[in-house]
Amino acid sequence: MTTACLSSLAATLPPNVTVTGFTAPRPAPSAIEGHLDGVLSAADCIRALLPYLHEGTDDEDSSSPPPYDAFLVACFSAHPLIAALREEVSGPVIGIMEAALYASRMLGGRVGVVATAARSVVMHEDAMRGYGLAGHSVGAEGTGMGVLELETLAQGEVQGRMGDAAARLVARGADCVCLGCAGMVGLRERVAERVGEGVQVVDGVGVGVQFLVGLVREGLRTGKGGLYASAGEGRRRRGQGWV
Repeated sequence: MTTACLSSLAATLPPNVTVTGFTAPRPAPSAIEGHLDGVLSAADCIRALLPYLHEGTDDEDSSSPPPYDAFLVACFSAHPLIAALREEVSGPVIGIMEAALYASRMLGGRVGVVATAARSVVMHEDAMRGYGLAGHSVGAEGTGMGVLELETLAQGEVQGRMGDAAARLVARGADCVCLGCAGMVGLRERVAERVGEGVQVVDGVGVGVQFLVGLVREGLRTGKGGLYASAGEGRRRRGQGWV
């Protein structure tokens, strides 16, 4: 799935921008399909990433630049890794769900999400309320597939189920449809064909990278004066030398 995400960016990646993929190491869950999956994957990811983040180099007096300018969390959810990374790094951090939703809010009047299984429908609708978009959402529609089935089932069946879900969202008033899983990357055109040219189909992986590039080029960083104050500094104050 990580490889598919990287491949999908090739045609639109701006010059002088490099995207490096990272897949959660074992024992992280193989897919995120519930709250516990999200918590476990966030913990495994942050511990594996810390050696590459140069903890402390985002301090005001540091002369060593951070190794990466920005971070995209490629799980379509309000994933706990997003906030965790914002506490650890100075560069902007975006999740593909918020990227897709905010892009859709700018492009249309009502947004819907093509989801995987039934639980994802509930989780996505809760997250949309959390992102302040309840008044602009028609909700989510499930495809009845697990995350990994997006890759293992016959592609004709996957495309058909996604197209059906998108059509139901449009019937409910959506003029923007978000692809609700990183595993759906590469299927945007197929869904767009089903819903017609009057509806925008948004892939959070692609639009998320473009948002990050724009933020970095504008010189914008994660605000450290409040909610996302350095977690590393807090650990040092407590005398905690571990994560």
